[in-house]
Amino acid sequence: MRLLNFINGQWSEPAEGKYRHIVNPATGESLWDVPRSTREDLNRAVEAAKAAFASWRLVPGPKRGELLFQVGQLLLERKAELATKMTQEMGKVFMEAQGDVQEGIDMAFYMAGEGRRSFGQTTPSELPDKFAMTVRDPIGVAGIITPWNFPMAIPTWKIFPALVMGNTVVFKPASETPRLAYELVKILEEAGVPAGVVNLVFGSGTEVGEALIRHSDVALISFTGSNETGRHVAEVTGGELKRASLELGGKNAIIVMDDADLDLALDGIIWSAFGTTGQRCTACSRLIVQEGIYDALRNRLKERIGQLTLGSGLDEKTDVGPLINEQAVEKVRKYIQIGKDEGAHLETGGTVPQDPALAAGHFFLPTLFTDVSMEMRIAQEEIFGPVLSMIKVKSLQEAIEANNRVTYGLSSSLFTRDVNRAFKAIRDLATGLIYINAGTIGAEIHLPFGGSRGTGNGHRESGTAALDFFSEWKAIYVDYSGKLQRAQIDD
Repeated sequence: MRLLNFINGQWSEPAEGKYRHIVNPATGESLWDVPRSTREDLNRAVEAAKAAFASWRLVPGPKRGELLFQVGQLLLERKAELATKMTQEMGKVFMEAQGDVQEGIDMAFYMAGEGRRSFGQTTPSELPDKFAMTVRDPIGVAGIITPWNFPMAIPTWKIFPALVMGNTVVFKPASETPRLAYELVKILEEAGVPAGVVNLVFGSGTEVGEALIRHSDVALISFTGSNETGRHVAEVTGGELKRASLELGGKNAIIVMDDADLDLALDGIIWSAFGTTGQRCTACSRLIVQEGIYDALRNRLKERIGQLTLGSGLDEKTDVGPLINEQAVEKVRKYIQIGKDEGAHLETGGTVPQDPALAAGHFFLPTLFTDVSMEMRIAQEEIFGPVLSMIKVKSLQEAIEANNRVTYGLSSSLFTRDVNRAFKAIRDLATGLIYINAGTIGAEIHLPFGGSRGTGNGHRESGTAALDFFSEWKAIYVDYSGKLQRAQIDD
């Protein structure tokens, strides 16, 4: 099967007729072909989005919301089908793929409601017979660039608030997971999105992505991906005074105190560190443990890791699926060697599985390092794989300091039965997401999502916070006094 671009309401071949082949990362099975588009394709899409903006911005917000309600219903009806395709091309286990689609469903219904709730403000004027209020305005063409690890959830986090606020969209998804982008845009088309309002252009970051962030008719860029690419996006868009939202990496930690429920903590650690094979920006890659339970937790954790089953995500017995590609396997392998060289103790894992049944896939054994210090690279750098580093501390204060001693600030977690400890951690953990007695993953779409420091540039996705990025505030003054009144001058 060949996927197609979607430009100005039409499905079309890439200008140069070139394609890239997609395979199942668990089995090596041949799947489908994705366009290798060029700047020419991107320019056509931007031109269509720019033309469509003039009419789409005038569609009443509730009507834009009604379209998203239709999209949400179609996603709900096709949840299992979409999750199957996601597992085939991305590798995450079917249960997690269903959760990925469910986030898209939730976001559709939530943002549909914002068509009627995109509230402004009214406020008293300092002068008599004068009215003051604020409203939101759409901005223009939104460039949407998304990663492969959440191929339904993350596009919907960006596209749906952009649309409900009256912007038009040019969407460049990750080349590794094109099918879910294709299916999402097909659903938008079926729901009745007007021609040019949503455009889909497949292609590489160096070709299509670069053209998108530099295009003078693209008013804003919403990007999720690596820190290296995020810095480049920031440099380009900053030089052009173009609005950009950057959601980048994480080096997230779970803190476990001596008084914690260890059974609960173990469940949270396993889910956070090895769910999605560690390929989440919110995955737990550091485990910060108070010294009194360090040995007991290490032993129990090592046992639990050894019980995890690797395999195809479509097999209901599978706990951990493959990494996305061979490059990801090599990156994890490199960090295993770095950890050994730095003096960390490899407790379990650290290599590819020897099972011949897994030989065709990009698998890596869930890995645990102990005796890790905060200065080690495996405790500082994002690995994006099933690797967990265990760090010993004496107190909550030392644990919080360890948590904050990385360049990222996305997600953190604390397991404790002490409410005083919990609220001190909530105050002092320098991350955008904080969980108490839960793992580092599991954000809900009606709360803002994002982090601080190296994780991004301060914008938030999800919830009403997402509307701020995709809209401009307009302040309005109506003077009905019948005379000139001068603010700050006339009393």
